[in-house]
Amino acid sequence: MSQHPEKLEGFEGPGFLATSLDKAVGLARKNSIWPLPFATSCCGIEFMATMASTYDLARFGSERLSFSPRQADLLMVMGTIAKKMGPVLRQVYEQMAEPRWVIAVGACASTGGIFDTYSVLQGIDRIIPVDVYVPGCPPRPEQILDGVMKIQDLVGSESLRRRDSQEYKDLLASYGIE
Repeated sequence: MSQHPEKLEGFEGPGFLATSLDKAVGLARKNSIWPLPFATSCCGIEFMATMASTYDLARFGSERLSFSPRQADLLMVMGTIAKKMGPVLRQVYEQMAEPRWVIAVGACASTGGIFDTYSVLQGIDRIIPVDVYVPGCPPRPEQILDGVMKIQDLVGSESLRRRDSQEYKDLLASYGIE
């Protein structure tokens, strides 16, 4: 997080603050993200280190991991995704409630990594939209934390109406998602 504590913009006086609903909801959302880890290989081990006490992802409001897509709002895809696993990943994404965000962690989830073969999906962005890419093979826990902070910035600045926009609907339609 930043060096300075977060401050909402608005009209303030002794004991009160008046701000826009978008900003208040954005602040609440960005500090209470529930990630769903979809880990298949070595990037998952690095994610485990990110959750441990040395790096402590809980400091960023993401302490509660959700292993149910219906209770998660951040899908963290880590590791090699085989083409046979693609439909499962897509189903997990579709079961998540809006608003939902996706991080592709590591070279394999982002681009297929060193596995340029017929059986490996060459990037999860071929089947679901991705908001943040975390590079590395495997990425260090610091890089995963940076990716989460980038998602927090995106979540905090996103309009409440973005998910209803035609642009967003067109993005989902380009992936064949209703």
